[in-house]
Amino acid sequence: MNATFKINEIFYSLQGEGFFVGTPSVFVRFSGCNLACPFCDTDHQSGSHLTATDIADKVAAFPARHVVLTGGEPSLFVTSELTEALHRIGKFVCIETNGTRPLPEGIDWVTLSPKDAFAATTEAKPAIVRCDELKVVFTDADSLPDYSHIEAAHRYLQPCDTGLPDENKRIQQACIDYCLNHPQWALSLQTHKLLGIQ
Repeated sequence: MNATFKINEIFYSLQGEGFFVGTPSVFVRFSGCNLACPFCDTDHQSGSHLTATDIADKVAAFPARHVVLTGGEPSLFVTSELTEALHRIGKFVCIETNGTRPLPEGIDWVTLSPKDAFAATTEAKPAIVRCDELKVVFTDADSLPDYSHIEAAHRYLQPCDTGLPDENKRIQQACIDYCLNHPQWALSLQTHKLLGIQ
């Protein structure tokens, strides 16, 4: 029997964040996570069970080369079987992970977005120490963990979206100020929300 993956949704849009912002991408969103962040926008109860072949077939219906494995927490589920199925159809496989678990072989681009500042458990600390991009959700300078030990080609701070306009404005300004004072960090905005796209 083929292994199945619980998939919340597969959709086509522009990458809204980080290094590949603006890049047409197919998003494969997994249901389920090992953390509980207050700003999470994924319904972990819903989803369809699909095989790696099912997922590749659905992804192949879209013209983009970029595929983003996201969640939830995709490292709980992603296997080499899935990455191989996506490579066979010519896709560039990216993953967005909280970094608490090891990753399988075959991932082309790793976005590490640690959530240990928001999840009150020692299991939230990232186990991954190397990534292509480090993208950290920012609320204020005092609560920003020290990620200097993580090797990353690119470092981004992303203002947390609290859903409260005044609080969001405060966080955005604090994030801008922090980047200006710590230029190893670049600002990442959630441009898909600004554009009103998925």
